[in-house]
Amino acid sequence: MNAAILRQLLKADPYAQVDDAAERQKLVVGNWKMHGSLALCREAIPALARSVSPEVQLVLCPPAPFLGEVARLAQGTAVQYSGQDVAEQQSGARTGEWSAGMLAELGCRYTLVGHSERRQHHYEDDALIAAKARACQDAGITPIVCIGESEAERERGETAQVLYNQLDWLMTTPLWRQAIVAYEPRWAIGTNHPATPELAQQTHALIRAYLAQTDAVAAAKIPLLYGGSVKADNAAGFMAMPDIDGVLVGGASLDTASFLEIYASAVLCGSEHRPVQQLAQLARMVA
Repeated sequence: MNAAILRQLLKADPYAQVDDAAERQKLVVGNWKMHGSLALCREAIPALARSVSPEVQLVLCPPAPFLGEVARLAQGTAVQYSGQDVAEQQSGARTGEWSAGMLAELGCRYTLVGHSERRQHHYEDDALIAAKARACQDAGITPIVCIGESEAERERGETAQVLYNQLDWLMTTPLWRQAIVAYEPRWAIGTNHPATPELAQQTHALIRAYLAQTDAVAAAKIPLLYGGSVKADNAAGFMAMPDIDGVLVGGASLDTASFLEIYASAVLCGSEHRPVQQLAQLARMVA
């Protein structure tokens, strides 16, 4: 375990009180995008399975052709797996797509919806993303709905309005309160220039406050994830923030050791109400 990560964790109040943040589901989600192989699936899943803690969900999003093998390997373990995308319809003449029902049949509990690369390269708009989220909910799958602003929108000071518009579309779905929201600033993805934990916290607090205008109870319970160049050396900083309940990891999730270090950071941050001595013991266990 990186010593700097432990120092960040030990700055937290070791006797912090359990509140809504403590009750929210914590997640570390690894998005392989169009990378990986069957060999990587067979290497990663057993290693991940040995390290999963009940305090933090570990979710892997492999490319669709590998989902069946991941499902087989993860059977009987606490490793969760997810689609990277889904169709807005449950069936039909839609060559190259798959439905939420198909993902559910494979045992997926989650799927990404509206990832910035889908918005950018496949021209998905907020209406389509809301329809996909609705299809997930109808099939009993939790959508991880990705939102975020471009660099140009950020520079024009439009971050809040862009996020509000995206959230408005999400809240048109009947079960939006059961969704997970992932904030991924498009200017930070794959750039090695992530948002600072403080900036990410400010934006997550903005998102939660906006949701609270419609339903304060639901807003306090919805998990909010941060995604954007998350790596082993910065994950703890994000996870230590009160409104950040997990991370959406891209390239670093392809390196099993690095991904496990990120996951260990999340477990430690999820235990910040423990005394410092217990945190130090945990750090030694994952070192």
